[in-house]
Formats: sequence, structure tokens, C-alpha cells
Amino acid sequence: MCPVKTIEVKTAKDLDEFVRFPFFLYSKDTCYVPQLIKETIEQFSDKNPFFKHSTVRYFIAEKEGKCAGRIASIVNQRHIKFHDEKAGFFGFFECANDPEVSSSLLDKACIELKKEGMELIRGPMNFSTNEECGFLFEGFNEPPMLMTPYNMPYYNELMETYGMDKSKDLYAFIYYVKDKLPEKILRVAAIAEKRGITVRPVEKKNFSEEMKAFKEVYNSAWEKNWGFIPLTDEELDYLGSRLKQIAVPDMTLIAEDKGKPVGFMGMVPDFNYVLRQMNGKINPMTIMKALYYSRKIKDLRMLLLGIRAEYRNKGVDAILFREGFKGVKKGGYKRVEFSWILEDNIPIQRLVEMIGGRLYKKYRIYEKRL
Repeated sequence: MCPVKTIEVKTAKDLDEFVRFPFFLYSKDTCYVPQLIKETIEQFSDKNPFFKHSTVRYFIAEKEGKCAGRIASIVNQRHIKFHDEKAGFFGFFECANDPEVSSSLLDKACIELKKEGMELIRGPMNFSTNEECGFLFEGFNEPPMLMTPYNMPYYNELMETYGMDKSKDLYAFIYYVKDKLPEKILRVAAIAEKRGITVRPVEKKNFSEEMKAFKEVYNSAWEKNWGFIPLTDEELDYLGSRLKQIAVPDMTLIAEDKGKPVGFMGMVPDFNYVLRQMNGKINPMTIMKALYYSRKIKDLRMLLLGIRAEYRNKGVDAILFREGFKGVKKGGYKRVEFSWILEDNIPIQRLVEMIGGRLYKKYRIYEKRL
């Protein structure tokens, strides 16, 4: 049996191998969406403010002289402080169907996290719950939408073989756009309107200011959610710079009560449809492809939906849906994915089902005591 050698990424060459490994692993998988190599490398650079409060190490597993897997160990000081929990994370896991390789990678991550004083390993997180997290375990028949995970089906078996337990499941619902929303949604929206709730699209020319309104709602709405970590101002700016490029004002909405932000909704076009044509590269040819295919996107992802705690059950979500639906119809979109939703967030699940959404994908986050 050929031994597995797991090494830490130290050089630009190592990092390039780390970034490009999925291209090899999923080369025959039609559902896989190659991410832009340049953007991925930037995500791992000091330009990402996540590293100001976190320690991340990257590892590659080699077998028979070839890369057979990768993993990152993540210590997020803001998570430790906010949740008073010595939990470290693993992320960016990709691996051949080989328990020996996956065990070597996870062993390395566990060793690094124990060195940092962690008592628990949890993942996958790329890098936190504010980004991609979880392994897909139901719904492999469709490609992933923008900023959602996709992985080999055997990853879940590799986790269980290693002794990982379920930490939390995340759900994705799909909604096929109908001619109109249910009457109940429209009635509740009208009641909220009579109470003085208004909805407006974000202004792209003042996007950084609009993101501050989002942060205000986000930190209030999600505060008690599992895995939540408040965004720093620098993370907000970084997120905003990425969202501004793809945000559509008609579907990026702020609900207000006398000018005070009380709710936020953000639906973004599924640019994964474009990325599938670019194969990770940015050059004149792929830019031309991007321009062409971006006009043919028919799917949306409901990326952001949050209501201040004191404004829940007052119709704010309904009025946001009503106004957002107008943008969906105007853009000619055919489907909306609501993701991700916590498995125990029953109120939101029932709301999405009321609109006509159905559960079509599930993701799982794992953990293990160190």
C-alpha cells in the first residue's frame, strides 16, 4: 500500500496545486462549477479581512506522487469569543474516494486545531457560516447555485468512517415562478403597508451606505441563529464589493419603518451558469462568454433574508416578497432557490412552502470532539 504524505501549503506552487485540485477531481462531473482561479487565490490572500481575526492553514495530501486531497484548518477567534466555544473548523475539503487519504487530511487538521487549544472540530466551512458550508447529501442531480456547496457523494461516507457526527443540516428549497403570489401573502403585505412599512430598492451609487443598513438588520436578525458571527466593518466592505457586481436593485430590497431599516432581502442571479462556461479562467474569450451567457440566466438564489427580531410576525417578510416578486417577473426569471435554511428554522420553511417552494437539497455539517 502506497503511503499518504500530507504537507502544509508553503509556496505559490503549493497553493496553485491546492486551488487547481478540484478541476482534476471533478473533470468528468457535469454538475461541478469551476470557480475563477484568480478570485479563489485572492480569497486566500491578505485582501480577505477574515484573516485579521483567524488563523488558517492549508494542507495537501499526496499519494503515488500525485495530489489526492486537500483541507484547511481554521481557528476563528470571533467565533470562539461570540459563542464561548473552543471550536475549530475544517474547510475547502476535496478528496479522492480513499479513506486513507481523507483520514490523513482530517488528522492533520485535528492536530493543528488541538495545538491552538480547540476542543472540537466542525465543518466544512469555507471559511464561516457567512460563506459556503456543509456537504451536499441530497440533491446531486442538479448543479449548485451561486455560492452554494457541491461535492462528491462519497464525502459523507468518508466523514462517518472517520467518526464524525452530524452537527447541523441545512436546507435548500426551489420555487418555480408562478403568475402571482398566494393571496395570503398579498393580504399580509397590505396589512404591513398600512402599518407604515415601506420597501425600496438599494441604490448602487450608495452601495457602501446601503450595506451598513444591511449590517444593522443582519446583526439583529441573525444574532440568535446557530453558527452566527457578526460581520466586522471590513468584512462588510469586502462582501459589499463582491455583491455590488451582481446585485440587481429590483431584487435587493430594504424594508423600513419611518426610515429605520427593519428588513432586508437579496436575490442574486445564478452566475454559476456563467462560471460553467469559463472553466476558471479570465481572458478575452471567457469574458466574451460571460457577457453572452449572463443574459441567459434564468435562476435566482435568495441569498439574504432577514427581519429585525422586534418586527417579526408583522408582515415585513410578506411585503418584501411582494416587492421582490415584481423584480423576478420583470427579469423573466423561472426559478428561485431559497438557501440555506437551518433544519430547525420551521417558520421560514413554512413561509417558503406557502409560496410554493419545495425542499430539494440538503447539506450536512459535521463535528467531532478532539
